[in-house]
Amino acid sequence: MSSDIQPANIQDIPGEIRQLLRVAERAYLGTLTSRLDIDFPFVTLVVPALGRDGAPLLLLSDLSDHAKNLQQNKHISLLFDGTLDRAEPLTGPRVTLLGTLNVSEAGEDRDAYLAQRPEAKLYAGFGDFRFYRFNLLEALYVAGFGRIHRLSAADLKAN
Repeated sequence: MSSDIQPANIQDIPGEIRQLLRVAERAYLGTLTSRLDIDFPFVTLVVPALGRDGAPLLLLSDLSDHAKNLQQNKHISLLFDGTLDRAEPLTGPRVTLLGTLNVSEAGEDRDAYLAQRPEAKLYAGFGDFRFYRFNLLEALYVAGFGRIHRLSAADLKAN
């Protein structure tokens, strides 16, 4: 685990990240898109859930730009924002996850998502919606001003 600034309890960082993922009501999905023969980052709001193993799960429509972007490049970022209740958001926690996002046909992913996001049952059965599972490569955790940590997938799973 590398860090730009060391906190008092570095062992607590993976637990703090897992807690942030559990309580996040929304996340921001970054994919790559090609427009005008130029690659651009494309960021959109998504509603995440977690698999039994803690992996982020998403439910996306094939008609959306971000799902179309995933057909070209599975590498994404997911930003989980824990600062929504703060007057000064830069003092609050957030984590950006880097990894890949792939369609999941696993019934347990579907069940986990719908258990956490029951409002999604309305459109989860539509033919153009698919469940996706995130595979973590790296995390950048900002726990507030001056508390910045970069963790590998192994670092996050080890604690």
